[in-house]
Amino acid sequence: MARDQIDTQPVESRDQLVAWLEEGCKPATRFRIGTEHEKFPFTLNGHEPIPYEGEAGIRALLEGMRTLNGWEPIMEGETIIGLADNVGGGAISLEPGGQFELSGAPLISIHETCAEVNGHLEQVRAVAEPLGIGFLGLGMSPKWTLGETPVMPKGRYRIMANYMPKVGTRGLDMMFRTCTVQVNLDFASEADMVKKLRVGLALQPVATALFANSPFTEGKPNGYLSYRSEIWRDTDNNRAGMLPFAFEDGMGFERYVDYALDVPMYFIKRGDTYIDVAGSSFRDLLAGRHPALPGERPVISDWANHLSTIFPEVRLKRYLEMRGADGGPWAQLCALPALWTGLYYDAASLDAAWDLVKGWSAAERQALRDAVPTQALDARIAGRSVREIAGDVLAIARAGLLRRDIRDSQGRDETRFLRPLDECVASGLTPAQKLLARYEGEWHRSVEPVFEEDAY
Repeated sequence: MARDQIDTQPVESRDQLVAWLEEGCKPATRFRIGTEHEKFPFTLNGHEPIPYEGEAGIRALLEGMRTLNGWEPIMEGETIIGLADNVGGGAISLEPGGQFELSGAPLISIHETCAEVNGHLEQVRAVAEPLGIGFLGLGMSPKWTLGETPVMPKGRYRIMANYMPKVGTRGLDMMFRTCTVQVNLDFASEADMVKKLRVGLALQPVATALFANSPFTEGKPNGYLSYRSEIWRDTDNNRAGMLPFAFEDGMGFERYVDYALDVPMYFIKRGDTYIDVAGSSFRDLLAGRHPALPGERPVISDWANHLSTIFPEVRLKRYLEMRGADGGPWAQLCALPALWTGLYYDAASLDAAWDLVKGWSAAERQALRDAVPTQALDARIAGRSVREIAGDVLAIARAGLLRRDIRDSQGRDETRFLRPLDECVASGLTPAQKLLARYEGEWHRSVEPVFEEDAY
């Protein structure tokens, strides 16, 4: 989850909120790739969750990482809750249940992204192993109950945890027991943003299927291939979903601002203090009549923080966030940005991707979204399987990466990072289905081996 913003510029009008989003537009020469990935820390001895405090806790892990890489601590009062690379732009943050997240720096190529992933995981391992800590890349915590899962000491998470059960049945699972990998990508103009947002929303279930990797809950199969994706269907539907309005005429920054203004707030932050305003209206704050701060208007950081608490399948900030994929093994942390970069950062590929999805109706897109958590590559839309469509999507992405033609020091282009997805489509097996086969076979119906065989 993103760091809280600090920008005290007052907001006087809705137009200012629109302008703030529009400032994300940049020329294609300045497009960057930001990859975020979460992972579950666990005890190497016993495969238990890691608490915040203690000699071998999350705090010790953060302090060790700080010593190793020299990043600045992110503090909440006296509590270290993350690390920031003020030179490169990356950050390490904590999800509510201790999931350890790297928010990667904005980089030019997938080669750089993959080097960043590799460097981060090597650093984390160097600090974690002496503490007896390992890391697991899955979309859902495979073993622990909610009660066994620790709670990280972050003010915003306390507010969210209190509010979630009022608006859905699975919000606490989302917060404490899921992990994702996502990529953040740029847009050149309002029209470019709208096209990318539409393509991203329509194809997000295809990415969910390719990366489906959350088949276990509390030590047993849960009946889903991407249970993380299913959890989002009943977390808080006022702030999640497929954004059908994005496909309507007149879509643009203003329309998204109007949507975001109607998403209930979680909190307002003043200094280090989080004021619980869960369920209240940003429109009231904008008008100077919010009951928690009567007469006070918002500042830009209030708006930026509010946008970070909206959770659609593709999220608009000053860039676009692809949010549909489960956390997964090392190779898939590079495959996700490769997929979307190939589709988004080449004009011909973006056109081809739009041609692929533009005929789908809102009802068809929603039905696909609803089917994918259980059916993954076997789900269907417009008479075709997701597996067939994924083959087309990968061909389009590969062509885009080939035209980008960014080479590494060994002369290789970025298409090699798509290989895990090629194998998925060729075999018809998602990562989750491969895990389930091992569970029924050599694992003898135990999830314990996943902590050894699939750890980073």
